[in-house]
Amino acid sequence: MENTLFTITVFSENTVGLLNQITIIFTRRALNIETLSVSPSAIKGIHKFTITLYTTHDMVVKVVQQIDKRVDILKSYYNTDEGLVFQEIALYKVATEKLLGLGSIESLIRNHHIHILEMNENFVVFEKTGHYDETQQLFEELSESVGVLQFIRSGRVAITKSKVERLSDMLENMRKFEKSE
Repeated sequence: MENTLFTITVFSENTVGLLNQITIIFTRRALNIETLSVSPSAIKGIHKFTITLYTTHDMVVKVVQQIDKRVDILKSYYNTDEGLVFQEIALYKVATEKLLGLGSIESLIRNHHIHILEMNENFVVFEKTGHYDETQQLFEELSESVGVLQFIRSGRVAITKSKVERLSDMLENMRKFEKSE
């Protein structure tokens, strides 16, 4: 079976040690997490983990089932890129002198849709949002032309293409069920 990039979304309360519990599930199966991002979700009091990994469909199903068995997990889901809207953010620090040696940087800014976050006599920090291949392309271009002093890329942030967050539907169904009892 061929490995595919899957994005796993995990909803939970903000519990100490939960990240460790989740990563152990991947470690036990010798799966490598490609990116990891955690933040509060749109639902008050609930956090959202966004994890990407390359694996088979069968394995991602097993991993999500194992994550769901954890007490502090409300629900987890998996998606392929087709079901998501997603981005990453990357920061690049380059030497000001070398950058200005290129001449006009306007075409660089326009071609890559980048923002200048800071510029001083020693360095310039660019910000680029996009998919992995877009942020990597800019990294390679800057590395070849002026050299990159520092570089960092975030984990994927993603939302589903569905109308509402899947967890919202699940929580609403739970409320209806509790009222009917």
